[in-house]
Amino acid sequence: MLDIIKAPSPVLSGNSKDVARIDKSVTNLIEGMKAALLSAYDPVGVGLAAPQVGKALKIFIAKPSQKSKISVFINPVITKEENLLNIDSEKAVKLEGCLSLPNIWGEVKRFDLIHVDFMDEHGQKHSQKFTGFMSVIIQHELDHLNGVLFPKRVLEQKGALYESHKNQKGEDVFEEIKV
Repeated sequence: MLDIIKAPSPVLSGNSKDVARIDKSVTNLIEGMKAALLSAYDPVGVGLAAPQVGKALKIFIAKPSQKSKISVFINPVITKEENLLNIDSEKAVKLEGCLSLPNIWGEVKRFDLIHVDFMDEHGQKHSQKFTGFMSVIIQHELDHLNGVLFPKRVLEQKGALYESHKNQKGEDVFEEIKV
């Protein structure tokens, strides 16, 4: 299993490279990423980008719920963004976290409908639309491929960042971070 890299790390702030071909090294990387994502708990991981395991390649995986299978995205590109809800000008606001930034959370405005072109782990090309939580995960992971961590989006949008910890009952408590 691969280790998830924590910030700060140069690989988390750089741009990733396109995957030229899907070979054994790429499939091994994807399998290692799947194992790392499945082992993440408290919080449970819902997405993981290759830079988060030390590889600057345009690959990420997503698993929006415990029951869903892991989806693989290679060389993903958002071709269209839309807002369906008309909330807060253009985008819906969601609280996000990141496996590379433990215990840090923030309110991020994301488009709630996106169209994405990508390849899967078998080299099949796809052009799909995504909404809801899956749309948020994809936008978050695509940011990773471009060296952007979600707190940058929070600060750009003048939102709030929070740090979480467990109280005496083992419940998550969120405190705003003053920046």
